[in-house]
Amino acid sequence: MSSDRDFGEIIYGLSKKRGFFWGPSPEIYGGSAGFYDLGPLGKLLKNRLEDTIRRSFVRASFWEVECPTVSPAIVWKASGHLDGFVDPVTKCTKCSQAYRVDDLILEQVPDAKVSGFSPEELTAAIKEHGIKCPSCKGELGPVEKYNLMLRTRLGLDQEAYMRPETATSTYLLFRRFLTFFRDKLPASVFQIGKAYRNEISPRQGMLRLREFTQVEGQIFLLETDEIEWPRFEAIRDDVLPLVSYQTQEKGSEKVSPTTMADALERGHFQKPAYAWCVHLAYSIFRGLGFTDDMMRLRQHLPTERAHYAKDAWDIEVHTRSFGWVECCGVHDRGNYDLTRHQEFSKVKLSVKVDKKPVVPNVLEIAFGVERPLFCLIDNAYAEDKERTWLKFSPHIAPVQVAVFPLMGKPELLGPAREMHEAIMDSGLVAQFDVGGSIGRRYRRQDEIGTPFCVTIDYETLEDGTVTVRDRDAMSQARVHKDALIETLLNLVHGTVSFDSL
Repeated sequence: MSSDRDFGEIIYGLSKKRGFFWGPSPEIYGGSAGFYDLGPLGKLLKNRLEDTIRRSFVRASFWEVECPTVSPAIVWKASGHLDGFVDPVTKCTKCSQAYRVDDLILEQVPDAKVSGFSPEELTAAIKEHGIKCPSCKGELGPVEKYNLMLRTRLGLDQEAYMRPETATSTYLLFRRFLTFFRDKLPASVFQIGKAYRNEISPRQGMLRLREFTQVEGQIFLLETDEIEWPRFEAIRDDVLPLVSYQTQEKGSEKVSPTTMADALERGHFQKPAYAWCVHLAYSIFRGLGFTDDMMRLRQHLPTERAHYAKDAWDIEVHTRSFGWVECCGVHDRGNYDLTRHQEFSKVKLSVKVDKKPVVPNVLEIAFGVERPLFCLIDNAYAEDKERTWLKFSPHIAPVQVAVFPLMGKPELLGPAREMHEAIMDSGLVAQFDVGGSIGRRYRRQDEIGTPFCVTIDYETLEDGTVTVRDRDAMSQARVHKDALIETLLNLVHGTVSFDSL
């Protein structure tokens, strides 16, 4: 295996070669940082992730909505984004290159503790750690706040902004939700859609984009719902890898596998509903193909939390390219959002409790799709002296089956194409490949993560069986063509193992 130092370059090289992603985009004009194009395989992988995410939310009784990506300035004033959606920025005094300060410090001093630092404290940290401009080694200037909102205009004169997340546009629909849910809470909804953040100097490729696809689930509920949450009982004995803020304050980030019931009892989670929300987010990431050894749940330090957050936990995924990567945030937002929009819009966003108006609270799951997409490729990469391959979970793999005629002879091509069409009709994504030797075709499919290959040969014409090959073990089995579709579906969805064939 190649050294960690250049592993990111290996992943980016493979991704560009095989059509997962390209950029920065537009490449032919030199590219703009923070923008990437998804190639055919990247788009297939992203679609697969979004479908899995969507099914997970729907199974958990969330309803999907879609809202505009642009809203008038008043919306973002009310939400707090115009005043508070900022990053700490410094400029080089020599070459004028701008940097996000906390990221820059951690790049050069990974063990530095800068979470929640004020601009003044970050300026002091730059001097303390001797941080220099990566481009020219010049001195860095004082740290200032930089707003990440992308500004635009509606018509001739109405100030507006591209949304930096989907949640705010969801909150604006609260009165409509009450009608849809027949004035009953809790009410759960989610969005999957584009969001925009004008990052000052995106420096981690697919991990920090200016345009990305955001997923956010929102639960509107009352305080009594947060305490009396029957769905917690079903997950109380499940174990999650937790790193609480108490552990971090002791100078450690050691993972503590803890049952949900124990975590609640120890005060890691304040309320059963929020604990269930954290568990749901973690379950979604498991469904995306991440295993427990790749993930941890880290609680925000009190100094890290947004001003509205009563609690916040992140799902972090370990990568060989960048170490631990924050991929999802789960937030207890209290009633901040609806209260602010009620104040600015002058429209009541409350419900009656004991004949008194009460503004509901919100629990939130929020993450972008592109980060887990990159992390999946990073974690799936494997190589040895013989080959390079991507160990995607079969249900997530962009191409799930490849179909090969042993040779390009008419008597084999016809049956092979019929089989390819039948596999596609089943809902699986299959690729037909007749170019080169069987070994070379296997290697091409291994490199893009295709879990199963089907070869039609002369034995197929005699007894109706085909060769099915497993990507990871490179083992093979003969399966009758009449049972092939069912077998492949079971293999892809994990209901049977290849060893059982």
